[in-house]
Amino acid sequence: MQEAKLQTNLDTNFLKLIAVISMVIDHIGGAFFPDMAVFRVAGRLAFPIFCYCMTVGLLYTRDIGRYLLRLGVFALVSQPFYVLAFHPYGFWENIGQFNIFFTLFLSLLALWGFKEKKWWLFALAVFTVFWFNFDYSGNGVILMLIFYCCRNRPKLGAALYTLFWLPCLWPSAPGWGTVTLLGWTFDRQAFALLALPLIFCHTQVRPKVHKYFFYAVYPAHLALIALVRLALG
Repeated sequence: MQEAKLQTNLDTNFLKLIAVISMVIDHIGGAFFPDMAVFRVAGRLAFPIFCYCMTVGLLYTRDIGRYLLRLGVFALVSQPFYVLAFHPYGFWENIGQFNIFFTLFLSLLALWGFKEKKWWLFALAVFTVFWFNFDYSGNGVILMLIFYCCRNRPKLGAALYTLFWLPCLWPSAPGWGTVTLLGWTFDRQAFALLALPLIFCHTQVRPKVHKYFFYAVYPAHLALIALVRLALG
């Protein structure tokens, strides 16, 4: 039986396009302009939007097994390009730095376990994503749980989403993951709050984009970044 219609934004192709653009900008900044915060700030939209779209996908997919299989395959395919893009001269030393598709795969697996009350599966996925070196660690599980549990209570979902990222605004000492604005230094992850209206307010753009575009663009853009970095030496 299909889940009740979500009260949050179902314009997921539009959201995924924004997330892809945000991600590509972030990765270009990380690879070529690490000292320019604007690239990394723009990239903070990608992860929460992808987590939200994965949650919507879980609720509406006809075959969760095939959905997880696609994520897993593209995670494996993307891994060498991910390492080469950001560690072109330390490949084997960094092969255990897992790309975001692995995080999304495990987070979605955990959410499925939660939804179906398969607690052993939920616990295993949560343990794995927290214990090993996955990009964003367990943040994906927490975000997906918020989106799922508040799927028909958008005001509560928006409040919990805000509370989740709010500690990132706490003043901190300057570092690699911080940004300074008007003399105030805080964790750049706080800019994930900018994704809130996109997720919890309805849009009607509905672009027609083949679903495999959103899978293929990830390894493709990483491969291009890796090639450019290797060419530039």
